[in-house]
Amino acid sequence: MVCYSCLRSVIIHAGQFGFIRTGHKGKYSVGRQFNKFPGFLNVNSSTKYTSWGNRFTTIRKMMVDTGSTAKHEPELDALPQKDDNGGYSSGGWKSEDGRLSCGYSSFRGKRASMEDCYDIKTSKIEGETVFLFGIFDGHGGSRASEYLKEHLFENLTKHPEFLKNTKLAISETYQQTDKEFLESEKDTFRDDGSTASTAVLVGNHLYVANVGDSRTIISKNGKAIPLSEDHKPNRSDERKRIENAGGVVMWAGTWRVGGVLAMSRAFGNRMLKQFVVAEPEIKEQEINEDLELLVLASDGLWDVVPNEDAVLISQREEKPEAAARKLTETAFTRGSADNITCIVVKFHHEKTPQPEGSQQQ
Repeated sequence: MVCYSCLRSVIIHAGQFGFIRTGHKGKYSVGRQFNKFPGFLNVNSSTKYTSWGNRFTTIRKMMVDTGSTAKHEPELDALPQKDDNGGYSSGGWKSEDGRLSCGYSSFRGKRASMEDCYDIKTSKIEGETVFLFGIFDGHGGSRASEYLKEHLFENLTKHPEFLKNTKLAISETYQQTDKEFLESEKDTFRDDGSTASTAVLVGNHLYVANVGDSRTIISKNGKAIPLSEDHKPNRSDERKRIENAGGVVMWAGTWRVGGVLAMSRAFGNRMLKQFVVAEPEIKEQEINEDLELLVLASDGLWDVVPNEDAVLISQREEKPEAAARKLTETAFTRGSADNITCIVVKFHHEKTPQPEGSQQQ
């Protein structure tokens, strides 16, 4: 049995602290004092995006992380985070061995502030080359998503079991990084949160981990296959988990945890942490010639672009950078009102040469 008077007092209390506001990416439902507190990302609302194309800025800068440990060769951060005005950034990158190439695109869109972050890294650990891709969609501010960009992959590659038991390392790193973020914010009035959808390639194994409603899909033989399932409060298993922990899922324009948050798992969100966990769901996929491409994106894309469309659009573009830009543009023109960020990874498999005189089947 739920005490609704207690629940009401919790929601009102949260609104007084300003971390909830109406219409904020559909994630929070109430509140009115959000902008009174310091530390939020404020963007000049006078900036106008009158033309889609002339605001694109292609960025191809490579940055070396000099803080790597002795067992790690320097990590390559394949992209800067934002362009000069924080509105749009895109670029591309290809691995040294030619095994894969990727493109990324991130657009503030119709929103006044940018709360999406993304990360692409490659590192050599004990002789093994690994690739890491991540989408982090913030809500209530950009602090949580920025923290994940700065720390999640760094923490993961330093985990002692990263190569031996990658799933365990991912699960423990996600939850430990969540604790560290909450500790770093304990003396503030903020209560930011963020999704995380990541893809990690170790050898010929792909590990996709997800918290929240960002999403990762793959294309195998032209078929779109989701490797993550959105964490929505009305998912039957998520609703059961929340209610078993003493929480409640309520309708407030959409299904929300405690009538407040429109996702059931996230980093941060201290006030709802008992119910909104950062434990990732992880899926493993073997990389073979059937695996053609990988798409990671925030819900600003998935709200208006179905999985099948994302694959078709990505396949039509030869370069993943062009595919990422096209996906972002498509989501915007289809009416997405959110920040839109995506990463497209294309796999380049070596073709076995045919013997002379043999016929193609």
